[in-house]
Amino acid sequence: MELEIKLFATLKERAKQDTLQINVSAPATVHTLLVAVAEAYPALQPSLPTTLVSVNKSFAFPETEIRAGDEIALFPPVSGGSDTLPHPTYFAITTGDIDMNAIHQSLTQPDVGAVVSFTGSVRGETQRHGLPPQTLYLEYESYSEMAELKMVQIAREIWEKWPLVKGIAIVQRIGKLEIGEVTTYVACAAGHRDQGVFDAARYGIDRLKEIVPVWKKEIGQDKDVWVEGHYQPDETDN
Repeated sequence: MELEIKLFATLKERAKQDTLQINVSAPATVHTLLVAVAEAYPALQPSLPTTLVSVNKSFAFPETEIRAGDEIALFPPVSGGSDTLPHPTYFAITTGDIDMNAIHQSLTQPDVGAVVSFTGSVRGETQRHGLPPQTLYLEYESYSEMAELKMVQIAREIWEKWPLVKGIAIVQRIGKLEIGEVTTYVACAAGHRDQGVFDAARYGIDRLKEIVPVWKKEIGQDKDVWVEGHYQPDETDN
């Protein structure tokens, strides 16, 4: 059967294309798919040991079965939905500015007295091995359809851990972002400040960095580098 595979970040650059066409024999699994990819696209082989795979927007594993027509994506470790959610939410992958005041107002209901937020922005200097010492700007890329579903998942995890949290917002900007521009915004609301909102907001940004498929490229004066994480999802991350 013929499968179409979406590529993101370093994998897209190594392959010099954003989709692959692979033929595999049925029945097929993620393992047999990756073997076929390695044989057909040698340039991808160095990345495959740490590559993450999604099938129909859920993390997949070596034994996961693949069928014709499945939506398959390959991407490096990460650096919406029809269900009714119990409280006000705001999830977005956007190329535009983040209107934090508007989002804050959307979370502030009559029973809310505390909103705690985290805001990430572009640094001009990065003291990390392998990255440019000075950053000119960042480029963010996302598997947007899956990313918004994972934001919904994070919200549900927060409500399970901190049931008194009410509204939740998770926003990630993509595209080219200049020094000082806001990249990420996570906010949690509750009736009072002692009802888990500080821990919930911290959990939200940490979890976003683990399971939401977003990647950034650091652009320096002399080189540019994709920043990849080390977290490897398992079945509990679906």
